[in-house]
Amino acid sequence: MPLEHHEVGDIFARYAPDRDSLIPLLQDVQERLQYLPSEALSAVAEYLQLSENDVYGVATFYAQFRFTPPGLHHIKVCEGTACHVRGSGHILEAITRTTGIAPGETTPDGRFSLERVACFGSCALAPVVVVDDKVYGRMTSAKTQRLIEESK
Repeated sequence: MPLEHHEVGDIFARYAPDRDSLIPLLQDVQERLQYLPSEALSAVAEYLQLSENDVYGVATFYAQFRFTPPGLHHIKVCEGTACHVRGSGHILEAITRTTGIAPGETTPDGRFSLERVACFGSCALAPVVVVDDKVYGRMTSAKTQRLIEESK
C-alpha cells in the first residue's frame, strides 16, 4: 500500500530537507503511523535527498523504531536494573509463552505486540509492565498472564 503524501506531508513541512532532520523526522512519522513502513522510509529518503539505504541504516540502528505495526495491545516490559533483579526476565518469558511472540514481534491476529524497554524510571514499582500506556507495578509472571488473558 503506497504511502499517501497527505498522511505525512505536514510532518515533512516542519523540517529542513537535510540530514540533520533524519532522526526527528523518523520519530514524528512513526508517532503518526505507529511504525515505519517501507513506503515511509522511501518518502523520508526522497524528501531529505538521501539514499533509502542511508535512511534504513539509521532507522535500524536505533531500537526505538518499529518496522511492523504494533498490536492492538502494546506490552512493554522494563529491563532496567531494579526490574531485572526483581524478575522481569521471568515476566518476559511468561508473556512469550502466553502470546507466542518474542520481543519486537506482533501476534498473527494483531492483538498483542511485545517490547523490551531499558527503563521506565519507576524503580520503586519494580518489576514494571506497561500495557497500552498503563503502568502495572510489582508484577509477577502469574499477574502478567492474568492481565493478558483479561485483554483477549
